[in-house]
Amino acid sequence: MARLVAAALPAVALAACSLAPKYVAPAPPMPASWPVSDAYLARSEAALPLVSYREIFRDPRLQALVEQALDTNRDLRVAAANLAAARAQVRVTRANQFPAVDIGGSATDNETGGGFGRNGMQYSLQGGISSFEVDLFGRLANATESQRNTALATEAAARTVRLGLVADIALAWATYAADRDLLKIAQSTAANARDSVRLSNARLKGGVAARTELRQAEQVLETANGDVALQTALLAQDVNLLRLLVGADFDQALLPGGIDEVNASLGEARAGLDTQILLRRPDVVQAEYQLRAANADIGVARAQLFPTISLSALVGFASTSLSSLFDGASRTTTLGADGSWSIFNAGGRTAAVEVTRAQRDAALATYESAIQTAFREVADALANQGTIGERLRAASAFTASAQDTANLTEATYRRGITGSLENLDAQRSLYSARQAEINVRLQQATNRVTLYRVLGGDQASIPAAH
Repeated sequence: MARLVAAALPAVALAACSLAPKYVAPAPPMPASWPVSDAYLARSEAALPLVSYREIFRDPRLQALVEQALDTNRDLRVAAANLAAARAQVRVTRANQFPAVDIGGSATDNETGGGFGRNGMQYSLQGGISSFEVDLFGRLANATESQRNTALATEAAARTVRLGLVADIALAWATYAADRDLLKIAQSTAANARDSVRLSNARLKGGVAARTELRQAEQVLETANGDVALQTALLAQDVNLLRLLVGADFDQALLPGGIDEVNASLGEARAGLDTQILLRRPDVVQAEYQLRAANADIGVARAQLFPTISLSALVGFASTSLSSLFDGASRTTTLGADGSWSIFNAGGRTAAVEVTRAQRDAALATYESAIQTAFREVADALANQGTIGERLRAASAFTASAQDTANLTEATYRRGITGSLENLDAQRSLYSARQAEINVRLQQATNRVTLYRVLGGDQASIPAAH
């Protein structure tokens, strides 16, 4: 049996011919460098370094949430299971390139004459290679290559899931911080508005104010009360989202106290000068491996146009007694080769080649589209980063001015120098300014998380399936 297997193995070496087109990586359809204008900051790095999410998201509380999510998030488990299945499928497909050795045996009790005559026992044992396709035109090899690239694309897709999970947790964490600040602002405004309502009510009873003054103060109060209720609900929803992303309950002490804490702890993902770094984004990598798989599929379809040759090698033993089963006289050997070639199938195989070519063209367009989308996303994030500092400075200055105006107006109102309308307008302006500044600070945090996401984040693979 060992000699038969050894004799068949040289046929494997015949599988050196491949009909798949030579794969040539297409030129990325994007500029060589990032846009340059007033909206963009200068970039000094030549390439994106291999970073960990810990270098971008530096707060230990956020890191603890991410670590827990990497272990318990269900989407990540699905991605890991899909990757394990894809890797196993490569082995399944590759097994077709090698001979399969089968063995079987039987023992038969032969009787004739209604049980009065007896021919005795018959023992047989047979094993060998029943049918092994010689891969002369690379059909099986290209099928393996296609499946291997599909598995690599699945791994890249799993990395996309991991990258998105980390970014989503960081974004939800920052959103919670901003909503917590907005709740504090609403509560503070509601407290000040209650004082204004009490004062206006006293002035109305004293005959020194009109009812409209009281009603306007009540409008400010009820607006703030409504916002308190809204922000309370939003905070609960933020926690629910984090619980879903983590995949389990988590320690509430890991939540941030405010958006300033978040921004102080966020690092910056550097874009560099060369846009080639986008080729390392997991979604772009996935599209390229899908293109490679489609290219190999052309070789599979082309090989179907040519003859198929199969080899067989069987050794058998048959005897009426077990003691003589393996004697030389009991052995039979069969060697054979079969060939087949479909000379007419109404153009079906030729059409199959055309199908794979069209699928390769579609995969190429998908790959190029992924690169262009990646370029646009990074360019947008860089433009936002280049202007967020000025927007934050303007928002902070506006809030400071609104605060000073509100303080002065409140003082003059209590002395009876200015009317209630000016005081209430100043309170509304301050409230809106504080809310706007928190939103800009959240945008600053969001932009850093977005840069981490669109630049491809770290290059870590997802853990194995549980």
